[in-house]
Amino acid sequence: MKIDLRSDTVTKPTKAMLEFMMQAQVGDDVFGEDPTVKKLEQQMAKMFGKEKALFFPSGTMANQTAIKLHTKPGDQIICDQYAHVYNYESGGVAFNSGATCKLLNGNRGMFTAKQVEEAINPKDYWYAPSSLVTIENTTNKGGGACWDYNELLKIKTVCTNNNLGFHLDGARLWNALVANNETTRQYGEIFDTISVCLSKGLGCPVGSVLVGNEAIMQNALRLRKVFGGNMRQVGYLAAAGLYAIENNIERLVEDHKKAKDIGEVLSKLSGIKKVEAIETNIVIFELNDDVNEHEFVKKLAHKNINIISMGSNKLRMVTHLDYTDVMHNKLLIELKKINFYKN
Repeated sequence: MKIDLRSDTVTKPTKAMLEFMMQAQVGDDVFGEDPTVKKLEQQMAKMFGKEKALFFPSGTMANQTAIKLHTKPGDQIICDQYAHVYNYESGGVAFNSGATCKLLNGNRGMFTAKQVEEAINPKDYWYAPSSLVTIENTTNKGGGACWDYNELLKIKTVCTNNNLGFHLDGARLWNALVANNETTRQYGEIFDTISVCLSKGLGCPVGSVLVGNEAIMQNALRLRKVFGGNMRQVGYLAAAGLYAIENNIERLVEDHKKAKDIGEVLSKLSGIKKVEAIETNIVIFELNDDVNEHEFVKKLAHKNINIISMGSNKLRMVTHLDYTDVMHNKLLIELKKINFYKN
């Protein structure tokens, strides 16, 4: 039995999802003729109270399209130093939009409205114009932490007062909604654009959706084409998204519970220096300085348990749809038995 906790992207479609996908009506989406894609986009727009939604093959492409919609070359976006759009999208902010990033030193990937206000550049011509604030909820590098909704409202006020766009990288927004009992409509009211991932947590094989109102989304379809993201009979994948939002959101509470169980066990082990607070499905922990992180990962791999190294003796586990109760019990047992390798 292999236990893969590297990410919640490793899941495979369930039998029920596959059957639903195979029943999809499809057409050529480049010609706007795929009825299942249209249904997914309409449903997602309605969920967030937005006028328009567009299906993308990846979250990175959805984020990069949003950034380009909000900016001009030479502009500056404000984001956290942990932000996915800065760290893990291959320099796309610069490559695709010709923009730069003002990095904020937040707490676990989350910053305050005051920090945003202080980061906005003066309007003198020798400064890059600040044009966009982007946040990530939940925060990946922050260990699945959830933003305080009231702080987001304050940031929105700063954005409105300073004519800044406000984008949400909601790759794991579903986890935040379940953890904090929030709604998609609440987020739709705050953000100008929102990207949500269907292949993290919800079990789809691929796909993300970008939502926004007509004015901001007017050029999104063309940009998707420019980025090479147009697809043909993609309704089979859109059907997976429709199935997921109907069946796989509420069950995320199970992933959160398992993550907290793992954190409790890790916090009692002698070789663990720190376990980040666990709110959703991501567990980030730090080994003691005298423990070799690579040997630790290897030892788990010998037990058919795969996790990911984040460097500097930090490691990550992510619970997900395919991580069963049987796997969970085995992992907890193996963690309690582990011998720590010293540097």
